[in-house]
Amino acid sequence: MKKKILIVEDELEIAELEKDYLELSGFDVDIEGDGTKGLEMATGTDYNLIVLDLMLPGTDGFEICKKIREVKDIPILMVSARKDDIDKIRGLGLGADDYMTKPFSPSELVARVNAHLARYERLLGSSRAENEIVEIRGIKIDKTARRVYVNGEEKQFTTKEFDLLTFLASNPNRVFTKEELFREIWDMESIGDIATVTVHIKKIREKIEADTSKPQYIETIWGVGYRFRI
Repeated sequence: MKKKILIVEDELEIAELEKDYLELSGFDVDIEGDGTKGLEMATGTDYNLIVLDLMLPGTDGFEICKKIREVKDIPILMVSARKDDIDKIRGLGLGADDYMTKPFSPSELVARVNAHLARYERLLGSSRAENEIVEIRGIKIDKTARRVYVNGEEKQFTTKEFDLLTFLASNPNRVFTKEELFREIWDMESIGDIATVTVHIKKIREKIEADTSKPQYIETIWGVGYRFRI
């Protein structure tokens, strides 16, 4: 069965080009140019991935991303002609899995769509007779059920936040560069996307650390990267 992708993009020429390339790669693709209608489609239809423009009539991409994340965990690729890092940081902070700055090649879009879908399917397809658990100093990560508890209280994580936390906790005391973490979690080479890792680390700390200014779990190794301390 073909994977279904929704493109929420008000520039029809761009949307049609993206659709053509994605359909040539074997996907079923719908296009919606209005943000409010796009949000209704994204939350009311079973899509496998959303390509979401930032500036839209009706409802902007930030709000759409936020609303999708309240009900679904599917990959979201945010795209925008705006190059400001603050927009990227905000979009990733709201739960977007990736942020692409226009103009970009349709082939790059297809590559990123394939990478996100492949990783998402691997995560959903892993089933074990017994749940695989990682427990470190008050944090319990149920890798099978994809649930996280901090001192007995369950915390909600996006797909990439969970993946990043689990990877670090499963490799304690080892220092990883931001580039290594980006390749491991996003399955792609880091091309100016270091902010992606930084934002996700910040969001994770807000959920697991008692004091984010003095992190006890995920430590910043200045000039190198991060490590999970046991």
